[in-house]
Amino acid sequence: MKIIFRQSWTKILTIATLFLLVFASKTLAHHAMGGQTPDNFLNGFLSGLAHPVIGLDHLAFVVASGLIAVGMEQGLLIPIAFAIATLIGTGIHLQGINLLFPEGIVALSVVIFGVILTLKKGLQNHSNLYTIALATLAMIGGIFHGYAYGESIIGARVAALVAYLIGFTVIQLAIASGAFFLGSVIKEKLAQQATLISKLIGLAIMAIGTTFLVGIK
Repeated sequence: MKIIFRQSWTKILTIATLFLLVFASKTLAHHAMGGQTPDNFLNGFLSGLAHPVIGLDHLAFVVASGLIAVGMEQGLLIPIAFAIATLIGTGIHLQGINLLFPEGIVALSVVIFGVILTLKKGLQNHSNLYTIALATLAMIGGIFHGYAYGESIIGARVAALVAYLIGFTVIQLAIASGAFFLGSVIKEKLAQQATLISKLIGLAIMAIGTTFLVGIK
């Protein structure tokens, strides 16, 4: 009975997580306010909350960063480093500095984190150096994700801009923390299925990144 219960929860948690990854629309990825630049604090905040969620590539990376952090020494530094880097990336865009192949690198970062999540057990290392290495990768990816976020806020007033930055920082940390919590529960309560679930989600994230990568024109 206990085994059946665990198997049921494994399926439910996996399906729920995969659903969260595929519900977002790629066509809305950079148009949280219907393509209009936010013109006040509230619109800026709502746009900031929406952008990392309706952009499937961004959402996949944020979820991956939280799940990869599970069981690692100081693991939450990974999504935190990513969130900080997105602020830097947005600032770079607003300064008019052009980064090379931003969409391609965003998609590639999703693929890489999907691979890491898929191979997580085999690559498991509890040292701080491993965490720092992944946090560094997250920061590099974060700069390009943040650069993409910056497109939606060009020309906005200061209040809307500040709110936008707050919004996407808050939602990214919330999603990553939720993924971290869910992953921790799976690891503790469904230990035997945890590796399979991690691989399935990792493969889904890899597929998302690959889809965006091959779709770049």
